[in-house]
Amino acid sequence: RDARCTPGIPALTGWDTHRRHALQLGLAPALLVLALITIAPAIFLVLTSLTPLNLTMPDTAWDFSTPLVNYTDLLDDPRFTRSAWVQVKLSVATVISQLLIGLGVALLLNGGGRIRQFARSGLLIPMVLPPIVVGLLWRVMYAVDISPFHRAMEYIGLPVGSLITDPNFALTAIVIAETWEWFPFTMLMVLAALQMVPAAPVEAARIDGANDWQMFRYVVFPYIQQTLVVAGIFRLIDSIKAFPLIFVLTDGGPGDVTEVTNYYAYRQAFTFSLWGYGSAIATLMVVSIFVLSWVIDRLMGTARAEPR
Repeated sequence: RDARCTPGIPALTGWDTHRRHALQLGLAPALLVLALITIAPAIFLVLTSLTPLNLTMPDTAWDFSTPLVNYTDLLDDPRFTRSAWVQVKLSVATVISQLLIGLGVALLLNGGGRIRQFARSGLLIPMVLPPIVVGLLWRVMYAVDISPFHRAMEYIGLPVGSLITDPNFALTAIVIAETWEWFPFTMLMVLAALQMVPAAPVEAARIDGANDWQMFRYVVFPYIQQTLVVAGIFRLIDSIKAFPLIFVLTDGGPGDVTEVTNYYAYRQAFTFSLWGYGSAIATLMVVSIFVLSWVIDRLMGTARAEPR
C-alpha cells in the first residue's frame, strides 16, 4: 500500500520521491555491471551443465535432449566422490589450524608496545600476497635441493624427502601452506574482538585469583566466541578456493590425492574439453556453498535467539 494511505506512516513529499528515484537511478549502473559479471555467467554455467558440451564436438553446445545426464554421471563417478572427500579433509584441517593458530597468536600480540605492533604488521604479509606468489614461495620451501627446511633437516641428520611428491604427506603440505597464508585473517579478527573485551570483568577475575587459563576460559572466551564462529565460517567457505596452491604445488597429485572438487572440474573442462560435465561439477559446488551458508546462518540465528 502507498505510504500516504497507511496510518502512522508519514506521506512522502515531492523531495522524498525525487530523492528515492535519484538513488534508484544511481544504483542502476552498479546493478547492471553486477548482473553482467555475476548473474549472466551463473546462468550460462547452469545452462551449460544441462548440455553434453564437448569442445571437440561443437554441435553439443545447445543440446538439451538429456539435461540431467551430467548430474546422473556424477553420482556414478568415483573420482568426483574422492575429490569431494579430499575437499572435506582439506577444509576441516585448514579451518581448525587457522582458528587455533590465529587465536594463539592474537592472544600473544594483544596489548600495546612497538614490538607487538610491528609483529602484527609483519604477520599480515602472507594474507596480502597473491596466491600464486604464496604457491611459488612454498614450492621453493618444499624443493629438496634448495629448500632451507630440507637443508636444516639434513644438517641435524634427519633428511626428509619431498613432501609434495609423497602421497602420504602431499595433502598435509597443502594444509601447511594454506594455513600459513590465511591464519592472519583469524588473528586480525580475534585481535579486534580482544580490544573490545571490557576491562572490568578482567580486573575482577584477577582480584579473585583467577589464573591465565581460567581468565581465558570464563572471561575472555565468551566475548570472542562469536568472532571465532564468524571467522570459521569465512575460512570454511574460502577454503573451497584453494585452487592456486594446488595448481602450483602438486597439480592435483601425486595421482589424485590432492585433487579437490574445483580442481577436478578444471581438469574436466580444460584438459578433457568436457565443459558440460565440468559446469555440472561447478554448479553443484555453488549450490553446496549456498546451502552451507544458509544452514550456518540459521544455526547462528537460532543460537543468538536462545536466552542466556
